[in-house]
Amino acid sequence: MRWKEIDTGLASAATNMQLDAQMLESLEQPTLHFYDWAKPSITYGHFIDPSKFLNLSSLERRGIDYARRPTGGGIVFHMWDLAFSVLVPAKSNLFSLNTLDNYAFVNQAVLRAAQNFMGEKKNLSLTPTDLAARQEDCRRFCMAQPTKYDVIWNERKIAGAAQRKTRQGFLHQGTIALVMPEMEVLQDVLRGGDIASAMLAHTYPLSGEKKLEDARNELKQLLRKEFIHENSH
Repeated sequence: MRWKEIDTGLASAATNMQLDAQMLESLEQPTLHFYDWAKPSITYGHFIDPSKFLNLSSLERRGIDYARRPTGGGIVFHMWDLAFSVLVPAKSNLFSLNTLDNYAFVNQAVLRAAQNFMGEKKNLSLTPTDLAARQEDCRRFCMAQPTKYDVIWNERKIAGAAQRKTRQGFLHQGTIALVMPEMEVLQDVLRGGDIASAMLAHTYPLSGEKKLEDARNELKQLLRKEFIHENSH
């Protein structure tokens, strides 16, 4: 089954999430979806109340957009990352009823893309199990605690994700860390605790000295290779 790529460009956080949900509802073939943010954004898992963990007035004051994802998982800051989605229909031989198998399939490809981006041997791996959280609230933030099948280097998280599986197939919403979060921003928008320190301690950003947009474009090309080119034969 051939893959297709869709790039829907700049949109609000809510629109980006709605597009993914709509694609899952009408899914017919494996799809790699790229999208960008009209302004700095945050998305949060379907079952999370953002007001418990984020200072919403600070987000509004800073002009940070936020929206609920159709998938589960934690809170993701889309200011320092590359966000993308992978959708696989249930009729594809790449689809598994076991959600962790689907995570492994997608993140093995993300691992290879990240390894090629780095251009050096750093022994990237997929987390074999959830790593211990510094505090309970860290479990609500994607980059504050590596969980099973995240892409890591030296126990620091490079890429995380959340999934939703339906009769149509699965939607995998991924994030790849490119730049370290700014502590001043985190301290302003987070509601207390040690979450900001945990994010800085557990994140490994890929961009290095590359400009953020250059890093995003290069990783998009590498993800295209892994998903579109490698699966189109």
